[in-house]
Amino acid sequence: MATLSVLLHQIDNGTVLLPEFQRGYVWTRDQVRGLMRSLYKGYPVGGLLLWETEPEMASIRGASAEAGVRLLLLDGQQRITTLYGIMRGKPPAFFEGDASAFTGLRFNVEDETFEFYGPAKMRDDARWVDVTRLFTHGLEPFFQAFAQYPDKLSTYLSRLNQLKNLENRQFHEEKITGPDKNVDVVVDIFNRVNSGGTALSKGDLALAKICAQWSPARKVMRQHLDGWADKGFTFSLDWLLRNVTAVATGRSVFTALDMVSDGEFETALAKSVLYVDTLLGAASGRLGLDHDQVLMGRYALPVISRLLHLTPGGGFPDGAYRDRVLFWYVHAALWGRHAGSTETILAQDYDTAGRAGIDGLIASLERWRGGNLEIRPHDFDGSTRGSRFYPLLYMLTRVHGARDFGTGLPLHAEMLGKLTNLQVHHIFPKALLYPAGYDRADVNAIANFCFLTQNTNLVIGKRAPEDYFAEAEEKHPGVLASQWIPTDPDLWRVDRYLDFLEARRELLAASAQSFLAGLRDGGAVAAAGELPPVAVVADDADDVRSAQVKAMAEELTRLGYADPALDSEIADPVTGRSLAVAEAFWPEGLQAGQGKPVVLELDPEAADLPRLEELGYEVFTSVDALLGYASRRSEAASGEEQDMPIPSGSSDPDHTAFEAAMRSIYDRARSEANYHASYFLSMLAEHGGLATARRLLNSPAVSDGFAALWERGRLDLTVEALVLRPEFAELFTEAETEIARHRLEQFGWSGR
Repeated sequence: MATLSVLLHQIDNGTVLLPEFQRGYVWTRDQVRGLMRSLYKGYPVGGLLLWETEPEMASIRGASAEAGVRLLLLDGQQRITTLYGIMRGKPPAFFEGDASAFTGLRFNVEDETFEFYGPAKMRDDARWVDVTRLFTHGLEPFFQAFAQYPDKLSTYLSRLNQLKNLENRQFHEEKITGPDKNVDVVVDIFNRVNSGGTALSKGDLALAKICAQWSPARKVMRQHLDGWADKGFTFSLDWLLRNVTAVATGRSVFTALDMVSDGEFETALAKSVLYVDTLLGAASGRLGLDHDQVLMGRYALPVISRLLHLTPGGGFPDGAYRDRVLFWYVHAALWGRHAGSTETILAQDYDTAGRAGIDGLIASLERWRGGNLEIRPHDFDGSTRGSRFYPLLYMLTRVHGARDFGTGLPLHAEMLGKLTNLQVHHIFPKALLYPAGYDRADVNAIANFCFLTQNTNLVIGKRAPEDYFAEAEEKHPGVLASQWIPTDPDLWRVDRYLDFLEARRELLAASAQSFLAGLRDGGAVAAAGELPPVAVVADDADDVRSAQVKAMAEELTRLGYADPALDSEIADPVTGRSLAVAEAFWPEGLQAGQGKPVVLELDPEAADLPRLEELGYEVFTSVDALLGYASRRSEAASGEEQDMPIPSGSSDPDHTAFEAAMRSIYDRARSEANYHASYFLSMLAEHGGLATARRLLNSPAVSDGFAALWERGRLDLTVEALVLRPEFAELFTEAETEIARHRLEQFGWSGR
């Protein structure tokens, strides 16, 4: 047994640390509250598992004592890190993660609850005690603060003393000891203990062994990852390790690194970084693929790293060779060559690269595709910026010198001056398409996207193509053709929108096929010098769905959950086929390494949901449902119900009238807007009209119903519009009516 105060002291002096293979801190605020609540009430919170080892036996994270036995936390990291952060007011030296999860915790001495600081609720109430201040300064600062509560002074101080005495809480310790307990054995034990939590990936296991030989490995690799992130490219440790494994061993499995010495690994890492930089430079300068959103096929890069390693000089011998590599890279990405069965496909490609070089890789890719590496119009059928063919549209825009509708200038940074920021422009504005009855997939079709300067995008606004196309062409002849716009004016009308998409897809496919074929045979037109990077800025201010997903992601991040990947394609691990382009995706679960991967797919008819569920994904098709799921998880973690009180008084005439009005907008939405709000109806049945309205108003994101009615041009049927009706003004607070007003005004409804 060990008291908490002793454990924290051991962390201070560097004798209790983390093994390098441990993942970072992943707890949410509600888990922090739940732990403190359980400790305060004297509930069991589990023991600790430590690995007692000599310095040379394992690589550690954090500052360590120079000599002597070290205790490495295998089970209990999240709990001990939380308690250290709260009681010391800072994270421990081995910390990796978001310290806000345990920063600002308050304890209410009146009702003995824990909450995180909220100024409106706590600023002028001395009964909300800063828990960290209690542990760092003791009880004395609170004597004067509680003087205003003479009848409760003794009770309040007794409760604070009970909380402060958590320093003396004892934890059961179980230790793994002995010279036979090497890193392989301990990693296996760790995975067994964490079978329901953060078990190590194959990459984690390999890196653990590497770090045991060369302790700076993880740190050096993270420095390179940070360097790429500064340039706009985000990669993972596993991905970089794939490249190093390819260079060092020519094999695709991480276990191949078992035979690599620390010196060989360090050399292979340096070379891998060089090869990746070479490819990124070519993809950016030759193809214009200059930022994360458009960098296709990341797992094709280890193949190119292997290819460059086998090439004398470690680079592209000439421009023609580079172009053939880029031809293979783009096609491997477009067709999902490395989206499924990664290790098997990589092994095949490494072998081909060694035997037949880039020409062999191209031939192998052709055979895999049944002899077909042709871009066809239907390939541009996808929608959203997560589709595989969105980067191809961006590439064509950059390499062919597509011109801005407003200025007539090619969209090159050196030509645009101060207007170097580009925006994705909906050629047919959403404000025209949704009221005309087109669905989200059609509205957000790739063939409805082009890139323009921010200023031009703003000037065009919500004008119809039949209006601004003719004006742009008159001012800048040829500008429409440069953006693959069909020249038939009849196709510029909203009622011919689907025909416009079909015609533009044909133009895009022909342009893509011509350019890519030129890369292969040396006929691709090269830009005058390298293409300088430009910034692409999303402009979703008028899109309720985008705002809804963004608000949801921000709320989940605030609660301590992981950041999602937005507009993310999910491929079948067996076939590489695209299963969905998710609005939000948590590949390691809402909390990294805990639970199933989570998918938010708002166009379920365009996704293969049965296959996703078969593969073990937790799939949500509405923001409301996902927020509800996260809320229930938070409540379970904190051990408290956080429900909104439902006011009584349903017999009040205003309440009765509002109840009827809520049911009326449901009926009207179904009959007039063809929207069946089933989730809304279930909320009405469970909570009643007034409580349902308050829940929706107090949600961090607009509801699915609000978004669906906006798409149909019927914001008059939203709960927000109902709340603002004069006859219901007395039922809601000023803050609630302001939320309703702001939402409606933000998305263009004036109440008429």
